[in-house]
Amino acid sequence: MEQRWLSWMKETHIPVVMSTGLFTEFKIYKVLHENEDDTVSYSIQFFSISIDNVQQYLEKFAPAHIAEIQKEFKNRHVAFRTLLQEI
Repeated sequence: MEQRWLSWMKETHIPVVMSTGLFTEFKIYKVLHENEDDTVSYSIQFFSISIDNVQQYLEKFAPAHIAEIQKEFKNRHVAFRTLLQEI
């Protein structure tokens, strides 16, 4: 499931998000940690020039994108969003 999810993110989800024109780049990280339940975690970060672009994405595009991920990977993933500001 991990490889299927990662491929889907790279080939489908991320290109759709980037096609909105609201983000300038993205990065994917695998979280390195010791985990007793053998789960694997990733961090996908999207970079934008303004918080307004992020807000526009969250309001206009995110609901449909979230629904698509849930449809594709129902009960097989957990996701959350965190907004970060570079200092």
